[in-house]
Amino acid sequence: MSHNFFAKRAPVFILVLFVAFLFIGFKPTKPDFVTAKNGLLYRQGKAYYFIGTNFWYGTLLGSETEQGNRPRLLNELDFLASKGITNLRILVGADLSVEHPKRVSPALQTKPGVYDEKLLEGLDYLLAEMSNRKMTAVLYLTNSWDWSGGYGQYLEWNGFGTYPSVVDTAVSWTEFQAYTTQFHSCKPCVENYLAHIRKIVSRNNSITGLPYKDDPAIMAWQLGNEPRAFSQAAIPAFENNMKAAAQLIKSIDKNHLVSVGSEGKMGSEGSMELYERLHSIPEVDYLTIHIWPKNWRWINENNLDSTVNTAIQNTDEYIDSHLAVAKKLGKPLVIEEFGFPRDGYSFSPLSATTNRDKYYGAIFQKIQGSSKNKKNLAGCNFWSYGGFGRPGTKKAPWFSKNDDLLGDPPCEEQGLNSVFDTDNIIDTIEKYNKDFRNL
Repeated sequence: MSHNFFAKRAPVFILVLFVAFLFIGFKPTKPDFVTAKNGLLYRQGKAYYFIGTNFWYGTLLGSETEQGNRPRLLNELDFLASKGITNLRILVGADLSVEHPKRVSPALQTKPGVYDEKLLEGLDYLLAEMSNRKMTAVLYLTNSWDWSGGYGQYLEWNGFGTYPSVVDTAVSWTEFQAYTTQFHSCKPCVENYLAHIRKIVSRNNSITGLPYKDDPAIMAWQLGNEPRAFSQAAIPAFENNMKAAAQLIKSIDKNHLVSVGSEGKMGSEGSMELYERLHSIPEVDYLTIHIWPKNWRWINENNLDSTVNTAIQNTDEYIDSHLAVAKKLGKPLVIEEFGFPRDGYSFSPLSATTNRDKYYGAIFQKIQGSSKNKKNLAGCNFWSYGGFGRPGTKKAPWFSKNDDLLGDPPCEEQGLNSVFDTDNIIDTIEKYNKDFRNL
């Protein structure tokens, strides 16, 4: 064959070699999804342990609404990432027809199936920026509590009357439970909830173009914030609804983890058996618990110094009892909410946090021990990150429109549980997260 023969056909040979490289020699990088196996979480092929935070208002900051503040969001994400805090638990959005001073607004869903596109784009923006920083999100899809709508709003939309607000002192706990428990037997309410799940989980990010199901910036979908039956009678329907929701998510998205969002025994009508059944659902990948010493009366608000040790002891026992279930089921456990007041029950960022630091430290040490021995306790998300925000003064300590968004939702005193950028515990968290990375 002549030299001219190869010269004329060189482009063809190059093309053939290139195609062969694509189909034989090239191995695409696998997206960095968090996975669960044999009782552990994994990320980048390694056992994954972390101290993260709740950042419920991230979608609002990312939106171009009156609550939006993208410059602040970028500053907060940069600061968190610099401290190794890369796991954020976030509210997808609120459900609300009429604004309420102690509920989250603006709402993502203003009527069943009717969405504020600016807030969906806010979630897109948040996830895109988290991806840029190698962060990962736990996204909860609804709420048992009325501060962001949730169960009660679905009931109101379906003709059950104006739902009583648990944050209203004129409404009793019994009245709130009696109303909210109806959600689980309300067929159109549950259908609205499942349609909402389908809408969000099936979404494509308007900024990156990436389907949510293919986005490694999402660690897990969560069925709700602290889902409860709210009565013994509703337990069978409650379990069926949780199964249906988990199965729906996995039918759309097989890449991401699913969690319930349970508080543990305290949110399971006092039944560890119910808690175990919920987390035995095959589509549920890991267990969660929340721990609230103040709400559960493990501390004396007027004497935190003398009751913090009791809170630590009770917390240790609560974690261990749920870890036993995690080990039995062969699944990881995450402590995804816990909070503790500042010294003197103050709401000021300038006040000391001696007791909180001690309480947080006990939980962090528990996770550190688990990480060193490759045990089921995978991590935690403290409640909650206030960052560079500061409480307003107009109606202090309560939230007023145009105040900075904090870790405390509008139903709570602003500064109650928020961890600010200046708090000492942030540097402690940085050290623990560095140790986890080194492991």
